[in-house]
Amino acid sequence: MNSQAQRPTGAFIGASWLALFVGVLTYLIGLWNAQMQLNEKGYYFTVLLYALFSAVSLQKSVRDRLDGYPVTSIYYGLCWLSLGISILLLAVGLYNATFGNSEKGFYAMSFVLSLFAAVAVQKNVRDLAHFAQNHPMHDMNDSQT
Repeated sequence: MNSQAQRPTGAFIGASWLALFVGVLTYLIGLWNAQMQLNEKGYYFTVLLYALFSAVSLQKSVRDRLDGYPVTSIYYGLCWLSLGISILLLAVGLYNATFGNSEKGFYAMSFVLSLFAAVAVQKNVRDLAHFAQNHPMHDMNDSQT
């Protein structure tokens, strides 16, 4: 599929990076301040990293397929499976956690914000590269919308 390259706006790029920074930072601050054992903190930290990697990898695989680049079905399936497993691991961890519902909601919301933002940032990186490839003479610092 050959789609016309469009450059994302600076506002969307900035908002995506800000959302990623805020989501990950608040999740990590919550972990730092949490009254739980270090192994529990490690569990939640690892789940976040696994989810971010899975989400970015899935976004790249979906976009590669749309752009006509070969992506094996097994890798594509593993991306979906990994994202699902990371979300399930967080859900099981939060369900069995001993802290309050508001703290559980905090982790869930910062986790979801981080995943969404990671996908948006990856999309922007891909769109900018695609745009630069198709418009080599265009000044990338131009504030064109």
